[in-house]
This record gives sequence, structure tokens and C-alpha cells, in this order.
Amino acid sequence: MNYTEMTKLLKALADPNRLKIIDLLSCGSLCACDILDHFDFTQPTLSHHMKVLEKAGIILVTKQGTWHHYQLTERFIDQFMESIKQLFSDNADCLCKKINCNCKGEKNDEKIGTI
Repeated sequence: MNYTEMTKLLKALADPNRLKIIDLLSCGSLCACDILDHFDFTQPTLSHHMKVLEKAGIILVTKQGTWHHYQLTERFIDQFMESIKQLFSDNADCLCKKINCNCKGEKNDEKIGTI
């Protein structure tokens, strides 16, 4: 996943209600009415949040009769986990290994930002 895709994904995840929706869907597919039971907002607001998550490739929507069912996409789960690991990695492919930074006040042998 490149930085542009990651930014789009993180923007979709930046809302606490959408994070809660993802948490709910981590256990499996849910109907919109079941998701709505966990929030104190209207169905149109839920639809807005679901549309943002769908456009970001985070959820998959299926219609069963008059009900919409939502589930996390496998692609999102796999790519997001891998992207986060890569973002915080310290391997040879890491961007921090490819730049030559001579920051003032820093010792050249110090590791900055290592977790």
C-alpha cells in the first residue's frame, strides 16, 4: 500500500464512530439495524459513515431483501495490518534507511523514533 492509499484509509478511520463500526464488524457480518443499535444517531448518519468506509475499501455491502449487511473486506484486513507493520519497521526497505539526515543537535549514531 502506498502513502496515498494509506492516507485515504487513515482518513476513513479517523472518526471514532467509524472505528467503533469496524470493531463491531470484526466479529462478522452485521445488518445496518444491528449496527445502528450501538449508536445514538440516525440511519442517514449511519449510511454516511458506511459510504465512507465502503469508498475506502474497508467494508463490503450486500443487500438481502430490504436490509443492507456489512462486513470487513479481507483486502482491508490483510493490507492494513501489513502496512502498519511496514510503517513501524526498521528493515532495509524502510524509508529511514534511505535518507541521509544530518539533523542539528542529534548524534549521528542515535536512533530516533525507535519503538
